[in-house]
Amino acid sequence: MRQIIGLIGALIILVPFSASQLGRLRTATWTYQVMNLVGASLLTVVAALERQYGFILVGGVWACMSAVGLLRVATGATRDGSEA
Repeated sequence: MRQIIGLIGALIILVPFSASQLGRLRTATWTYQVMNLVGASLLTVVAALERQYGFILVGGVWACMSAVGLLRVATGATRDGSEA
């Protein structure tokens, strides 16, 4: 079951990443940021259950940065701190 959850988490991250690389989805969108947050959170939970500390670090930081990105999308802030 953990493997299935991990695979789902990975797919949830890879779909928006691939779409962004192909020019189909901008990173400063709710869709991109929510999918990254959900996918990274799932991967972090699986890593924690498996005690895979390197993956906990990667997934945890990815989830935190996705939360920051989601907050920026929600508030309309840009990378330089100005309003979009």
